[in-house]
Amino acid sequence: MKFEPALESAVLIKRYKRFLADITLPDGSQRTIHCANTGAMTGCAESGNKVWYSTSDNPKRKYPNSWELSETEQGHQICINTARANQLAVEAIETGVIDELQGYQQLQTEVKYGNENSRIDILLKSQSKPTCYIEVKSVTLLAANGQGYFPDAVTTRGQKHLRELTEMARSGSRAVLLFTVLHSGIEKVSSALHIDAEYSQLLKNAQEQGVEVLCYKAQLSSNEMRLVKSLKFSQ
Repeated sequence: MKFEPALESAVLIKRYKRFLADITLPDGSQRTIHCANTGAMTGCAESGNKVWYSTSDNPKRKYPNSWELSETEQGHQICINTARANQLAVEAIETGVIDELQGYQQLQTEVKYGNENSRIDILLKSQSKPTCYIEVKSVTLLAANGQGYFPDAVTTRGQKHLRELTEMARSGSRAVLLFTVLHSGIEKVSSALHIDAEYSQLLKNAQEQGVEVLCYKAQLSSNEMRLVKSLKFSQ
């Protein structure tokens, strides 16, 4: 996924009201930009961090700029725009980066499914394979020694998605939880038992029922981002 034009940089003043952030531009002026991340953003939104933003040409947008990347004091880059996770996943499947998800003839996104009024992020179909349901999550919470965790806050929505995936696996379909690692410092991923014990238990149960867990890390820059390599997941 290329950014055209390339992202522009600024310094974060603060994030507020979940969807907004104030930044200081290189010329000293200030601007309010859109933040497409309603999560806790732990460690990703510290005042004074360097940030990168994109610009939309949609005249109907109140805030034409969108916050895309952050850089921590340690030099780690983080994609904070959660909408990018699904886009990166689709691109990686279509370009053959994710080996485990090849061999399907049809790819759909945002398809209604399940008993809890859900939409699956990606649906893969093939005449010779079971239908594959893929739920995509972005991982940005870094602890020590390259350890990443999901979630970074209690997620009832994520719990629902695990229940739905488990039912798909039980019914004979293929069910996949795909973690897109959008933090340059993360080298391995685990469920955050210390943050959301219910999610961690549901994930353990899901794996026991046949739900697959895949982790792929993104390469990030102001010009381009893409999933490039598989990482280890441990419960």
